[in-house]
Amino acid sequence: MPRRHIRVKGAPEAPLRAALAALRTDLHIPESFPPEVLAEAEGVARFPAVPGHDATDIPFFTVDPPTAEDLDQAMHLSRHDGGYRVRYAIADVAAFVVPGGALDSEAHHRVNTLYFPDERVPLHPAVLSEGAASLLPGQTCPAVLWTIDLDGDGRTVAADVRRALVRSRAKLDYAGVQKRIDEGTAEEPVALLREIGEARERLEVERGGISLNVPEQEIVEYDHTYELSYRAPLPADAWNAQISLLTGMAAADLMLAHGTGVLRTLPVAPDGAVARLRRTAHALRIEWPHHVSYAALIRSLNPHRPRHAAFLQECTTLLRGAGYTVFRDGALPSVTTHAAVAAPYAHCTAPLRRLADRYASELCLAAAAGEAPPDWVLMALDTLPKQMAEGARRAGTVERECVDIVEAALLKDRVGEVFDGCVVEVEARRPTVGKVLLQQPAVIGRIEAGAPLPLGERLPVRLTEADPGTAKVRFTPA
Repeated sequence: MPRRHIRVKGAPEAPLRAALAALRTDLHIPESFPPEVLAEAEGVARFPAVPGHDATDIPFFTVDPPTAEDLDQAMHLSRHDGGYRVRYAIADVAAFVVPGGALDSEAHHRVNTLYFPDERVPLHPAVLSEGAASLLPGQTCPAVLWTIDLDGDGRTVAADVRRALVRSRAKLDYAGVQKRIDEGTAEEPVALLREIGEARERLEVERGGISLNVPEQEIVEYDHTYELSYRAPLPADAWNAQISLLTGMAAADLMLAHGTGVLRTLPVAPDGAVARLRRTAHALRIEWPHHVSYAALIRSLNPHRPRHAAFLQECTTLLRGAGYTVFRDGALPSVTTHAAVAAPYAHCTAPLRRLADRYASELCLAAAAGEAPPDWVLMALDTLPKQMAEGARRAGTVERECVDIVEAALLKDRVGEVFDGCVVEVEARRPTVGKVLLQQPAVIGRIEAGAPLPLGERLPVRLTEADPGTAKVRFTPA
């Protein structure tokens, strides 16, 4: 599926800004941090807890979107003992946040960083999330440093974690990394991202894990306007994600071995859900022999083909139901794995943007040191899953509503026009209602028809409604 860039003209003006402001009000999104939180953040930004180990000699680099300033992770990759050594530095938020203080309380209230087209509502004040705690190039700061040794096939043979001072040398972006690696100009620590990433991808296939390569509908700010586009992930995105997955799997194993932790879990999809997907595959004329596993089928699909893209969109339904599972004192939960990862897994690599990761890091640090977890961590564990679930619901609502608002703003002057579309979703109980994906502009909207919709088929559609105030975009077959 090609990536289409569409500017929303006049995006900083009403009605788009008014609709986004109304959305924040409706969702009770805080406009700013309380004075006491900002005051505490200013103080701890100047005087964080400084670890005793100095790792500033390691030339770390980050890989993030070009405009990102809240940099959670930095890495250094090298060859080691016939295999590889992955050093992965994670922002040490606990070096700045005092348990029970104003910053900590506000983080528990916010849970996640929220992303709107016109602004970002951060988990922590910018003086920390984009300043003292961020792994910005040239800045010395505290981190949770993972050292993970892999064999020649990419399998983990040893993992350790400790606090350390680190200093990133370079802030790289996905497109730049991809270009350097493809051209053969990347230095070895960057070039190894491909080698290690592909090795980990092969292991993912071996264990039955799944990475859905679904083109993303993306809102991009550009020259004080916004573009709505489809972004097809680059191979470098996937390789970078494999390093994060590797670390999350190491964290889960460490906590399970120690008997206390917080995992990111996803039960195996029930047979009924897989059977429904088989029916969808049949409707889309995608061949799915019974001897071919779900994971193997996913890897055979091409997201640039409309029918395959439609099926991949439907496959995301099997990933719903992920949550956080807490355990302690050696009493392991009945479900310890994440079905898509096909292994135990933990969120621990994004503490600037996600509350649970700070707790996972503390549990891992205690486990690696052979010590009991801090009391403040144990006291918060039982309520953490519910808080994270509420935060995830809010973040999902923000993402969906923002895209809807931008789509409506983009199309508000084009009601009555006919567009080329592809039906990517049909409601099971109402086959005349579904979703249609436009190739240009990059819009996915609701469609209602007088007859059953042809799932996966191209279909000319007419725009009947586009109202930024209500975030509604509606189509009918032309």
